[in-house]
Amino acid sequence: MSTNTSLRSLLSGSTLPKNEAKILLAFVLEKHYQLPRSALLSRDEMELSPQALKQWKDVEARRLSGEPIAYLIGKRGFHEIELYVAPGVLIPRPETEILVEIALREIQKLNRPANILDLGTGSGAIALAIAHLASQALVIATDQSPEALAIAKMNAEQLGLTDRVQFSEGNWYDALDDDHPSTQFDVIISNPPYIAAGDRHLNEGDLRFEPASALTDGGTGLSCLEVIISQADLHLKPGGIIAVEHGFDQSDATVHLMKMANLQDIQVYQDLAGHSRATSGRKSAT
Repeated sequence: MSTNTSLRSLLSGSTLPKNEAKILLAFVLEKHYQLPRSALLSRDEMELSPQALKQWKDVEARRLSGEPIAYLIGKRGFHEIELYVAPGVLIPRPETEILVEIALREIQKLNRPANILDLGTGSGAIALAIAHLASQALVIATDQSPEALAIAKMNAEQLGLTDRVQFSEGNWYDALDDDHPSTQFDVIISNPPYIAAGDRHLNEGDLRFEPASALTDGGTGLSCLEVIISQADLHLKPGGIIAVEHGFDQSDATVHLMKMANLQDIQVYQDLAGHSRATSGRKSAT
């Protein structure tokens, strides 16, 4: 076999950014040889088998065409857990971890079993991250997509969290009508579609490959946020909190929606880049 199939030569010859090439080649090593990523250094003269080389060329070409790395390797790390992801769900992002932190702080403050509702769960990222770190949390996660719920349930099984996270199919609060009609929650969390139709970002980067229904409402980007916030009062316990993710330029509109819903103690949270990415509000305790 020619030496041009060694790990070293494949990495040096790839036109991908080096960090991306390493992630994808490590994926091939793990799948075909059960080798860790460190083998890229410790065994850099190793040559791939024809089957492994074929897969490397396939994932390299697909990444060069723009496919998200998370879909190519089938997983994504999120707030201390690892999730299976596929084209049927949104790829979890670091800024969404803000919602997990808000929920965890509220659960800690309550210091008792807490009922949590995750609207539009996708891969289950938010719900499962909360359940993983807060054993006293009882989480209901909803989604209108059967495909997304199948992936979320798979992640729950892999993480051993099926006893603390329940899944329900339906559009926002409608998913509660049959199975949980009278449940009220201490915390409601949601990362809904909030990108406006026609936004140029929908045709750039990873977003091109992600499900459009998880990214945009097909309108101004505010319709889902409006439904979730305006109906929160019916589903929150007195003193309960709702927190939503939104676009970097939507904090004023989200704050307005929360004021219109008579929510109190409204707070805006920034991501690591300093952009306003989440807003919370609290139902009156009386």
